[in-house]
Amino acid sequence: MPRAGTRREVTTFGFFLSSEEQSPRSLVDNAVRAEAAGFEHLWVSDHYHPWTDEQGESSFVWAVLGAIAGRTERLRVTTSVTCPLVRIHPAVMAQAAATTQALFDGRFSFGIGTGEALNEHILGDAWPTADVRLEMLEEAVDVMRRLWTGELVRHRGEHYTVDTARLYSLPEQPVPVLISGFGPKATELAARIGDGYVNVQPSKELVDLYVSSGGTGVKQAGAKVCWAPTKQEADETVHRLWRHQAVPGENAQILPNPAHFAQIGEVVTVEQAAGTAAATGPDVAAYVEGLQAYADAGFDEVYVSQIGPDQEGFLRFWTEELEPALRGV
Repeated sequence: MPRAGTRREVTTFGFFLSSEEQSPRSLVDNAVRAEAAGFEHLWVSDHYHPWTDEQGESSFVWAVLGAIAGRTERLRVTTSVTCPLVRIHPAVMAQAAATTQALFDGRFSFGIGTGEALNEHILGDAWPTADVRLEMLEEAVDVMRRLWTGELVRHRGEHYTVDTARLYSLPEQPVPVLISGFGPKATELAARIGDGYVNVQPSKELVDLYVSSGGTGVKQAGAKVCWAPTKQEADETVHRLWRHQAVPGENAQILPNPAHFAQIGEVVTVEQAAGTAAATGPDVAAYVEGLQAYADAGFDEVYVSQIGPDQEGFLRFWTEELEPALRGV
């Protein structure tokens, strides 16, 4: 299948489901609730482990996606993001994505990236360096696209071997491949081989690099928020579940165990943890300001993730206050 990308002229907002926090049934139910609240776009994270034991969940996203496909009608869904490099071979990932696209009848996009040791070390494989993982990602995308043609594939590359494989159950629509890039090298790779670009920071510099490097696909971003009746309650929820995000550096890529993320999070204050979210608490103006930064950076679609269990509370807040306030952003 050919590369398949789209370009949007204005920023739209989607909903972001955290597989690390929500049970499989909750993920499906919350996807249905999001569609009922008016969302047309959905992100779902793909992990083997949660970041910390406190988060407490981490279901097999491909089973969840099938259930979401069966219970929604309009939602366009993207994995954010899958690592098709180590834990699961790209030939198997190609089959999973093709089947998922067929179930969604064209409403699925395959968000991919170079992954984290947290999820990919589980079979005992060595964890490659970032540069090697980028090489693997490029080869994996080539393998998957060749399989999506429906032709017989033989491949013996630097990192992967495929022995006379053919996909028989193919969707009518291509599978768009969106590539995550948090640094210049990955962003340039997304521009060169991807159908779109994914990030979780409002980085105009990286968006501009994607465009100047030839990227023409949709630019998606994820933003964490935490609605609660009081800002204190929201900030404490962020600290309880996501405080490790406030620690800078390459920890997210190289630490292999949820216990390690809990350990590094012990030095993070409530204020520091809350500062990693785009907005917290009940003040709609704070959300507009926080999400405006992603629109100003040049992202076409911004996916909003409610931290904590009160997904229904956030969706009410979205419908009654936030979505009307964001019109025109």
